[in-house]
Amino acid sequence: MLGKIICLKADLFKVMDIDSKKTYDAKASGLFRMKKQDLKVGDIVVFDIIEDNKAYITEVKKRINDLVRPPIANIDLAIVAMSVKEPVFNANLLDRFLTILSFNNIEVLILFTKWDLLEESEIKDIEHIYNYYKNIGYKVLKTSTKTNIIDNELVKAIDGKVCVITGQSGVGKSSLLNIIDPSLNLETNNISYALGRGKHTTRHVELIPLLNGWIADTPGFGTMDFRGMSETDISQSFIEFFENSKECKYNGCLHKNEPNCKIKELVRNETILKTRYENYLQFIEEAKQLRKW
Repeated sequence: MLGKIICLKADLFKVMDIDSKKTYDAKASGLFRMKKQDLKVGDIVVFDIIEDNKAYITEVKKRINDLVRPPIANIDLAIVAMSVKEPVFNANLLDRFLTILSFNNIEVLILFTKWDLLEESEIKDIEHIYNYYKNIGYKVLKTSTKTNIIDNELVKAIDGKVCVITGQSGVGKSSLLNIIDPSLNLETNNISYALGRGKHTTRHVELIPLLNGWIADTPGFGTMDFRGMSETDISQSFIEFFENSKECKYNGCLHKNEPNCKIKELVRNETILKTRYENYLQFIEEAKQLRKW
């Protein structure tokens, strides 16, 4: 039988039969452990029923894409939720998400949350950042979980797709899903002001039926690394760098110390955000250090 893994807690899976939509508690064959192959939420698997409501997973189908953190596979759309305030906007983390998602060929929607908390004096700077990511080709939306107003564009983007929602802890991911579908009743929590970030409320990855598709509410986290990525991979995952790199003097330019680099020129004239370039240089160095290990 063919199914989709919709939940994983410890070593116990919940599998939904693709034809009947019935769900089963399942365990995986020991062959996966022998092959050091991890099963993930989102995997399409072959399984056998061993009791009325229990199943045994024997095979996993080839993945379309695959993320490590959060551990999920076969994603149509990644919603990256970033707070503009409480917690403060984190450009480094946003670019980290975008780099890894672009490398994995996953479509991205950037969602700026808590827009209503901005003071008048803060709006101009955030609007500049918002428009920058929109202009380089990302789908970007803004919302407020306090006003219970959800952009129809967000609903249309999610409808019928397998989505993952991720981002900073405390940005309002669970609150957002509760607004879209109040019956979900996901646990939410406030910001830990002592830490300046959100308290973790989601403890595991689970696919939840939503708008004719699925969405995964994932644990909040603050770091992602570039394991398996080269410096060139990172360079090509910055979409505006990749698009303009043909104007660099040297093929394979990494936009560091090379002369006549178009990307550095665009940074100097502020066409490319300075934070984007600074984050890029940091990511390049991180990838280099990881390779040494």
